[in-house]
Amino acid sequence: MVSRIAFLGPAGTYGEQATRALMGLESMQSSELVACAGLRSVVEHVAHGHCDAAVVPVENSVEGGVTAILDSLWMHRELCIRRALVLPIRHALLGDGSLDGITEVLSHPQALAQCSAWLAQHLPQALQLPTSSTAEAARMVRGSRFRAAIASQGAGAEHGLQELAFPINDVPGNCTRFLLLQRGDRSDQGDVASLAFSLHRNAPGALLEALACLARRGLNMSRIESRPSKRELGEYVFFIDVELSSVTDGSVALNELIADLQPFCEHLAHFGAYPSSELTRS
Repeated sequence: MVSRIAFLGPAGTYGEQATRALMGLESMQSSELVACAGLRSVVEHVAHGHCDAAVVPVENSVEGGVTAILDSLWMHRELCIRRALVLPIRHALLGDGSLDGITEVLSHPQALAQCSAWLAQHLPQALQLPTSSTAEAARMVRGSRFRAAIASQGAGAEHGLQELAFPINDVPGNCTRFLLLQRGDRSDQGDVASLAFSLHRNAPGALLEALACLARRGLNMSRIESRPSKRELGEYVFFIDVELSSVTDGSVALNELIADLQPFCEHLAHFGAYPSSELTRS
């Protein structure tokens, strides 16, 4: 039974929205939410047993993978993914002053990047300052006449801020995929499976040989990202998502894929198969 769930705080973040939605999908409504400062801290709370689960963003449709989470997953390969949720993202500009008086805009770096064109057009002279989360930005600008935050409408209501502009994200279809992480046995049943691996050798065709295992099994790779291994220049870790819904027996196909991949890999992490859901934009 899940009793404590870590998320990127403070209250009002998109992470909290995703966590509450996942609580409903997984029938965990009685769980306690634990707000963490920083994405790595969210993962460490579940990895070290301080919480029973954690909800983290893994990729955004505009800015791509969340590198802090990918690195943390590789560091804590004992964790597994229980469910994924795609959350629509609609940013607001929030503050206590007027739009023409704003000289500083605060937000999480991903949110700043997702609104870069809007900022360039409407607040070209404003200094952009990164924060640990969108809701933290909302908290920090409260009471200021020259500062504004990029955050959700919910964060604005939470901190009593005015909505200076909405929506301001550059891409209307902006969305973020969140993962529910837990310790314990990983499942081989679900719509998607996530794996990560490093190769024995950095040589021509080495990655192609590994990925050919998917083609031989008739499996579609819906995502691939690389991260530096942090051991030496030119050495990478590869994260892949594999669709299982298109094959007759996803469990068998996944286990056969792992067996096929193993000889090519120095390290192979299997984060499990899991269902994936998508919230519709209200």
